[in-house]
Formats: sequence, structure tokens, C-alpha cells
Amino acid sequence: MPSPKRVLLLGATGTIGRATLRALLEHGHDVVCFGRRGIEGIFRQGDVSDPESIRRDGFRGERFDAVVSCLASRTGAPRDAWAIDHQAHLNVLGAARDAGVAQFVLLSAICVQKPKLAFQHAKLAFESALIGSGLRYSIVRPTAYFKSLSGQVERVRAGKPFLIFGDGALTACKPIGDDDLGRYLADCLDDPARANRVLPIGGPGDAITPRAQGEYLFRRFGRPPRFKSVPVRLLDLIAGTLDLAGRVVPAFADKAELARIGRYYATESMLVWDAAACRYDAAATPSTGTQTLFDYYDELIAGTATLERGAHSVF
Repeated sequence: MPSPKRVLLLGATGTIGRATLRALLEHGHDVVCFGRRGIEGIFRQGDVSDPESIRRDGFRGERFDAVVSCLASRTGAPRDAWAIDHQAHLNVLGAARDAGVAQFVLLSAICVQKPKLAFQHAKLAFESALIGSGLRYSIVRPTAYFKSLSGQVERVRAGKPFLIFGDGALTACKPIGDDDLGRYLADCLDDPARANRVLPIGGPGDAITPRAQGEYLFRRFGRPPRFKSVPVRLLDLIAGTLDLAGRVVPAFADKAELARIGRYYATESMLVWDAAACRYDAAATPSTGTQTLFDYYDELIAGTATLERGAHSVF
């Protein structure tokens, strides 16, 4: 058995952060969580945007073997993305190096393969800094999360149509659950095959489309399939209108970026991108874990799971 490590965990209050914390503790690691709020007993309160707070309130001059970060910007809006996905992580990386930390495990996102949005560029900029830092790193790029694909369960339960873009087969993904992802992140601490690598990862099973998600829900509720197609150009129109409004009221510029984020997820698959072939490759997208999206749907329908929506959910 690998020896336990002393770990500083960022982003421990989110759903993936909580799952990662559980996995780290199950592995016997000594975990300290750092952020604005958190878990009593193993939590240190501080500000990731303040390098001095990270050193004073987080590391406290103590020895840590590794940093694991599940930290991410809440909205993906440009200012938030560059402040958290990039600069806050740079602050932590600098403090970690000064403290003699040898390893850094980063939760990133598979969508940075084809960057078009501010938060993707911010994540990539920090990935580059981490790779060049000299620390042993693992950069984990997961596919779609269950919570981002579950907003229409109650629509179907209520007898409403399932909303899709185009024919519902424009995109596909290999969704991954919080616990499976948390265990994967924790395992990066001890698996030499994951050291100094960028690691795209999906959940178990074949890639699934939005239409397949809707068809499953209709079968579970015993209803004939009813789909309503939303034109992608509607998102373009919304983003364009908000861009114009943002020239007068800056807050609308952030809303325009959120519309662009919605369009991205509506039109791009969350799978490994084959740049040479200019296509997404489901077969090349590694799988991990045991829980499928449809298992999670069953839990939501039965009331044994609760849904916490992400800021980037399209529906």
C-alpha cells in the first residue's frame, strides 16, 4: 500500500471537491481543505486570490506532500475565469513551490482541447504553467458531469418535451459521476502511470447523445418520446444581442459569454478531439468508474439522489 500523504485540497465545497475529499480520506491521506468556507476540523479559511493568505492561512509553514485542486470559476465569465482558473491557481502554485510541495493534481476540463471561450483559455494558461513548474503533475480533463445533463428529468416527469439542439445527435459524451471522478483524482497521487500527463477521462459505457438521454427518460417514465428542437442560431442571436447591450451595460457582456458557453456545450462533443482527423473520437476517450448516467437518472427518479446544477448547464 502507498504511504499516506499530507494533502492541501482546494475546491472542497463543490460536489466534485466533496467526492474527492471522501476518496482522499478513504485512501488514508491527511487532508487539509483551504478556501472561503468549508468543513469543520480539516478546513482552513483563506483567500486563494491573495498569495499571502495562501501562505499564512493555508500552508502555515507546514509540510505538505501534494496539492489537489478541484477549484474552478463559478460562471466562466472572463473576469471570474482569469481570476480563479488562472491567477488563483498561479498563486497556489507559487506558494506550493515555496513550501516544498512535490506534486500537484489539477481538475481541468476536456473542452479545453478546442478553446473558444475565456475560461478555456484561462485553464490552458495555468495548465502550461503547471507543466513547466518542475512539480510532478497530473492534469485531469473529465468529460461531462451528471449534474450538467440532468436538468430535464423533472421536465419529462411533468409531461413536457425533452429539449434538444438540432436532431439531438449533434454531440456525444461519456458522462462521469462525482464519486468516480473523485476516486480517479485521488488515485493520481499514487499511480506513476498518471504522473506528468494530461489525462482525458470519461465514465463507463459507450458515448451517449442528448437524444439517447431523452429516450431513456421517456422509457423510465413510461411515456412516448416527445422532443422539441431548439435552433442553435437562437443562442447566436441571444449572444449577439447581449454583446451589443454589453457595450452600454458591462454586466450584459458577461451574460453574452454565458450564452456562448451554452452554445459551445450544445454543439461540441465532450470527447477526445482527434486534430488530425478533425473529429471527436469516442473510442479514444478513456473510461473509468462504475456508475453510468442512466444509473444516476434512476436515483433521481427514485428520490435517492439530489441534483445540484452547475453554472454551465444548458438546460
